[in-house]
Amino acid sequence: MILFQILIKNLRISIEMSNEFVIIIPSRLGSTRLPKKPLADIAGKSLIQRVHETALKTNARDVFIATDSNEIFDHVKNFTDNVLMTSDAHISGTDRIHEAANKLNLDSDEVILNLQGDEPFIPINLVNKLAMSFNSSIYDIGTVITKFNDIEDIKNPNSVKVSISNSNKALYFSRSVIPNNFVNGTTDYFRHIGLYAYNKSTLDRLINLAPTSLELSEKLEQLRFIENGFTIDTLIHEGQIPSGIDTAEDLELAIDFVNNDN
Repeated sequence: MILFQILIKNLRISIEMSNEFVIIIPSRLGSTRLPKKPLADIAGKSLIQRVHETALKTNARDVFIATDSNEIFDHVKNFTDNVLMTSDAHISGTDRIHEAANKLNLDSDEVILNLQGDEPFIPINLVNKLAMSFNSSIYDIGTVITKFNDIEDIKNPNSVKVSISNSNKALYFSRSVIPNNFVNGTTDYFRHIGLYAYNKSTLDRLINLAPTSLELSEKLEQLRFIENGFTIDTLIHEGQIPSGIDTAEDLELAIDFVNNDN
């Protein structure tokens, strides 16, 4: 009986360790559509603080913010010491995440969740679910999608669309409406949510990839991964998530969402 209890305890510890993950939130000041976006006030708290507070409620063993801005760094220090200064030469959040992961000396098999700094309303259980799903996945990268329920949102180029295979593998991401409903049939449209999971070893490979033609055309970094043969698993979230914050209009909607939720 004692031996059985020890085996169960060791199994539980092994499962808990295999589901461990670290969240790194990239945050830069230079947004063209919404200047100083991370510092934007949403009902008394900055956008970056709200994203950080969401991340802290997950099962992540640690949460860090990676930035290239002294202004963001100084602001973040008001609510956490887990902030890293990174190069201002990075052209993507993935590059910033990688520099932060190296500074943190994360192991090659460490699971890293890249939580976008403009997605403050990601459900906490969804973050945990993505980490668990990725740990048992055969894919290189994990991410999240959800069904559109608003035709105007589908047409919005700031809402990234994704087409998937029968096994939920991402086939293509676009700012255009995909698939094109040429025959006016019944089809589902999926919105990409700014949340990624990958191992540090995969991240080491991703950052060595040069920008690709499709990526530059759509301004979507994930297309670089697909063009280079990396596989992306999509976890379908059944339910709606308020859009990420890209514009002043998005910011107003976020403020209304917080005020109505309280």
